[in-house]
Amino acid sequence: MEIASSILAMGLVAAGLIGQGFEMKKIRASIRVDEQLSSKNVFTDRRNFKWYALIVAGLLLSFARF
Repeated sequence: MEIASSILAMGLVAAGLIGQGFEMKKIRASIRVDEQLSSKNVFTDRRNFKWYALIVAGLLLSFARF
């Protein structure tokens, strides 16, 4: 059971990071004006929150094993 939860936790974190990377690429492509393209606007975009949730779920699952 410990191995399965470790694999699931790694999968959630990896899927979250990869998904967020693709989502940020789409966000940057959708922003046309240069003054809107700031780190704050890209990271706090509402489309990223589902990926943040996957990353946090994976981290919580990996820490819950201890």
